[in-house]
Amino acid sequence: MQSARAAAPNQTLTRFDPAWLGMGLAALLVAPIVALLALAWSGDAEYLAHIASTRLAEFSLNSAMLAIASGLGAAVVGIGTALLVTRYDFPGRRLFDVALLLPLAMPGYIAAYSWYHLTAPGGAVHGSAAGIVPTISGISGAAFVFALTLYPYVYLLVRNALEMNGPVHREMARSLGARPHQLFWRIDLPTIWPAAAAGVALVAMEVLADYGVADFLGVPTFTVGIVRAWSSFGEPASAAQLAVMLLFVSLVALGAERASRGRRRFGTGGAGRRPSAREPLTHGRAWLAVLVCSLPLLLGLLVPLLDLLLLALETRPARPVLPAVGGTAGLAAASGALAVVVGLSAAYALRTGRKAGRVAVRIAQAGYAVPGAVAAIAVLAFLVFVQAMIDWLPGEATLVLTGGSLLALLFAYQVRFAAVAILPCENALAKIAPSQDEMARSLGARPWGVVRRIHLPLAKAGIGAAALLVGVEVIKELPATMILRPFDLETLAVTAHNYASDERLAQAALPSLILLLVSIPATAALNLLRVR
Repeated sequence: MQSARAAAPNQTLTRFDPAWLGMGLAALLVAPIVALLALAWSGDAEYLAHIASTRLAEFSLNSAMLAIASGLGAAVVGIGTALLVTRYDFPGRRLFDVALLLPLAMPGYIAAYSWYHLTAPGGAVHGSAAGIVPTISGISGAAFVFALTLYPYVYLLVRNALEMNGPVHREMARSLGARPHQLFWRIDLPTIWPAAAAGVALVAMEVLADYGVADFLGVPTFTVGIVRAWSSFGEPASAAQLAVMLLFVSLVALGAERASRGRRRFGTGGAGRRPSAREPLTHGRAWLAVLVCSLPLLLGLLVPLLDLLLLALETRPARPVLPAVGGTAGLAAASGALAVVVGLSAAYALRTGRKAGRVAVRIAQAGYAVPGAVAAIAVLAFLVFVQAMIDWLPGEATLVLTGGSLLALLFAYQVRFAAVAILPCENALAKIAPSQDEMARSLGARPWGVVRRIHLPLAKAGIGAAALLVGVEVIKELPATMILRPFDLETLAVTAHNYASDERLAQAALPSLILLLVSIPATAALNLLRVR
């Protein structure tokens, strides 16, 4: 009886079942993927056979090597720094606890521009360390860039897992004479393995989705092949065939990560959640910890930022950058607003507790495994299908859907980043007890009054996080924006990439710097929301 009463407010929150919101959302976000499969199936098999005999092995090998190398590098940096800030006490530990997340604001392609400029012949690092520091290029250079800009995924998840894993097991192991390295291998590592695996999987998916770093540093990957098939050769069906392959690889990577974790959870429960006393480090060990935590910040954020700043001060802009600033801000704001609607709709569908709503929302979240280039081609295929249906209707068509439009671009962003918006909204609403809905309804509040007066104020941190997360992702997104943007729409990412592709790195410095100056405060604000 009590469980039925608790469920009542959720089911009567609106005049219709919110589970329908989740099913409609899933259908809308999955429709482009279905259209992509249909487009790939309709493509010419001869082109696919040509690619398979010439470039497919190269695309596959380069993508796999890059994902593995980047994941291993990010794991070493992320796990090492997370262990230091959670298990030990040293000068600046609290600052590093927050600052180590900031390299996530650095788009990989911007870090690649800077590091290539510094290490190429004639660059500052190459001139002072010739023969010691190689030029950042190829697979090794791209893996170096990705490890430094994507390790915060591993760091954040491992740090949270270590904070949940209290001192009980470690204290027992210490009392039995275990040494520090034994504590790591036998206590910490088995506990953080699910979190580390999830973080590495996120890094691998980001690497597979990348276009800017791989294209600039000369690494032919699946995403580079997709964009070139679309933009250079005008082969949408061929691009769709490559996109389906990349989508399959991304889903396999995601499934392998989840299978490797099995039923293991992040951290321990019960008494193990008591806060652990950090071991103080002194003298040389303390400064070694400071150095280890400083290097990812220096190499992943501060050095590229300083290089771009000096380049921007020394170089006169080739053309005004304000249109790109306005275009980027407009896309981020519009996408963030849409993401809040998507996230809240999915969260309410989950709040009903109905199985149909849960399944639908989980399907909608699968879009995060879709790389940006794949999302763009999928949206194009979907719009072509919808336009064909419109043209088939009797009478003269009054609606014309095109690929290079703001509607198509915003739609692709939601397909790509819906999961990013859903998770914080879901967590925010989950903290609101059903009994609060019951109390408001008993006092005469109508359904939308409950939403406006109770849910929205209590969930504002999660709603803000959803908008900021999607906004930051949109600011950094490159391949989807390149493929779908209207010709008269400039963004900072596309402007910087166009300059860099033409070997005009000095001209790419200013838009890259502005993009960073927007992304870093937004990333810091996300961390403040986490602290609150």
